[in-house]
Amino acid sequence: MTHNILALMRPQQWVKNFFIFIPAFFMFKLGDPNVIYLCLAAFISFSLCASGIYVFNDIHDAPEDRLHKKKRFRPIASGAISKKTAWVLSAPLILAGGAIALYVSIDAAFVLCVYIALNVAYTIKLKHIAVIDIIVIAIGFVLRLQIGAIAADAPLSRWIIVMTFLLAIFLAFAKRRDEILILNRTGAKTRKNLDEYNLQFIDNAMVLSAGVVILAYILWSISPVTTERIGSENVYMTSVFVLYGVLRYMQISFVKENSGDPSRALLSDRALQVSIVCWVASFAFLLYLK
Repeated sequence: MTHNILALMRPQQWVKNFFIFIPAFFMFKLGDPNVIYLCLAAFISFSLCASGIYVFNDIHDAPEDRLHKKKRFRPIASGAISKKTAWVLSAPLILAGGAIALYVSIDAAFVLCVYIALNVAYTIKLKHIAVIDIIVIAIGFVLRLQIGAIAADAPLSRWIIVMTFLLAIFLAFAKRRDEILILNRTGAKTRKNLDEYNLQFIDNAMVLSAGVVILAYILWSISPVTTERIGSENVYMTSVFVLYGVLRYMQISFVKENSGDPSRALLSDRALQVSIVCWVASFAFLLYLK
């Protein structure tokens, strides 16, 4: 039972919530214990609510999940956990997350409420509308940035918002690609809007969004505002890790055809992990050790 409950909560997806720490990282506030404390509280809050939403999503999507080669093993779809038990789990998770967000600040609680409302709408309706479903996923990542900015009392630059949004678009299209491959191979339609997608469209969208992400990052890294604030003309050198990370994920999608779950890809692919660690280390050097 414990294993099934954890599977419903999907703790591996919490890796996405590390975006919450990005504003504090870029505003030189990771050395402030109070900021770390509030960001950690925001992280826990967002993670609990996200888990509650995942449970709600699995309750709603159980019939479709039974057609998916991997999702059919989820606790509700497989029958390991009843819908009634799942509802009992979902509500406390969301309420606990909301209470912690309220402790961080009223603004943080408001952002979390927007995230919850958006994802409920996504589960019920929006994920069935092609392209809109991708945009909603990307907005969720921007909301993670926003709650992190509130917790750290750190303003968000337009560059960070745009790059995060575009990166999330790229990852969301990669996830849809996996579902299209399943449809083509087995005929199993795991999502109602898959008729509005095909491999050619998704591949082109991924290439386009990947290119824009890399270009936006390079332009940000060489902008006078960035170099002045960070105090280094060498920020552009970190672009190599961004380029490699994006290309590696495209390799996972196009060659390995295993991009259905970005969080699992990150947690299992050593090359991606190394590129992220190198990027963080290079920025830590520029920001904190220069």
